[in-house]
Amino acid sequence: MTEARGVPEDAQEAAAAANAAAEELPYGKGWPERHTGPVVRRRGQVQTGTTDQRLLDSHGPSDWVHGDPWRVMRIQSEFVEGFGALAELGPAVSVFGSARTPADSREYEAAVRIGRALTEAGFAVITGGGPGAMEAANRGALEAGGVSVGLGIELPFEQGLNPYVDIGVNFRYFFVRKTMFVKYARGFVVLPGGFGTLDELFEALTLVQTKKVTRFPIVLFGSDYWGGLVRWIRGSLVAEGKASAADLELFHVTDDVDEAVERVTKESA
Repeated sequence: MTEARGVPEDAQEAAAAANAAAEELPYGKGWPERHTGPVVRRRGQVQTGTTDQRLLDSHGPSDWVHGDPWRVMRIQSEFVEGFGALAELGPAVSVFGSARTPADSREYEAAVRIGRALTEAGFAVITGGGPGAMEAANRGALEAGGVSVGLGIELPFEQGLNPYVDIGVNFRYFFVRKTMFVKYARGFVVLPGGFGTLDELFEALTLVQTKKVTRFPIVLFGSDYWGGLVRWIRGSLVAEGKASAADLELFHVTDDVDEAVERVTKESA
């Protein structure tokens, strides 16, 4: 394998292919770009994979083991940066939802209204900082004159923070990011979403159930979407003794924006 300026040949070919594909991108985005913490890489300097992937992947050479002490320092730095950015945030509510929610959908409109109503109730709005439902909630908060926070994550296909974020922090590691969601929020509003949304939802439920955190309200918005999950929890988890009937009280389901905001702000006051 030949190398040019220290870049493996296969990496050069991948970068060349990415550059060729980027020629059809809109003006201002005519090149591949990746954000790794504070570092921006473009064109031939873009690296494949993510920091989480390199940490969790057990295959390949084992030389990386000797670098773990330095990796711990980088993890520590993410906590320090997150705590520093959000320490003076004040009362806030985290809003979760799909990055794939279309901007012309009812879900997007509801998320905008939720973000606006939370701001009017005196709360900052925290989201994952991406597009879709996250963008909508940030937009509602910004348009209402509130504090709009986005906690981004390094992903293979970079999305970047949406334009409605006022305070943005990008993380390499999911577990650091999720700590920020919980530490600085007094409640959660969970809109329809995919695996990422479910991951955030069940982590919050587990923390409350096990009393690892002081109880805070968790509101699921959209009864049609969440109805099947709630029936499964009741009919399988609770019915088979894997959870208690009291665990059904850990969350509230609604289709009403005002009710969702009232529930999450009243219980967290």
